[in-house]
Amino acid sequence: MNRILLDTSAYAAFMRGHAEAVNVVREADEIFLSAIVLGEILAGFMSGERRAKNESEFSQFLESPRVDLIDVDEATAERYAIIFSTLRAAGTPIPTNDLWIAASAMQYGLRLLTLDTHFTKVPQILTHFIG
Repeated sequence: MNRILLDTSAYAAFMRGHAEAVNVVREADEIFLSAIVLGEILAGFMSGERRAKNESEFSQFLESPRVDLIDVDEATAERYAIIFSTLRAAGTPIPTNDLWIAASAMQYGLRLLTLDTHFTKVPQILTHFIG
């Protein structure tokens, strides 16, 4: 089964028609977004010029039976701590929100679809980098 977790950058690329992002999303059996990604996307809409259009398209995306939201909980926090410690020891920190997204990917065993190369520094997750 092909299950992916979308990073904010991957959702944006998908919506812009980025060929690889579109193909990966279309081929996925299940698509997940974390609460962190949801917050980043909604915040982006609030500061954008096409807020109503973007919110409408996002609502349609979320209505797909293949799309689901995952929670951030105590198990996510434990994985966050593991990833944080590993990256700190290696001297390769990544942004805090991205630590939470990586922790969600680790927790649920999902492949992370992203344009952000710093996720490849996280040994505990599988990433699908689209550039």
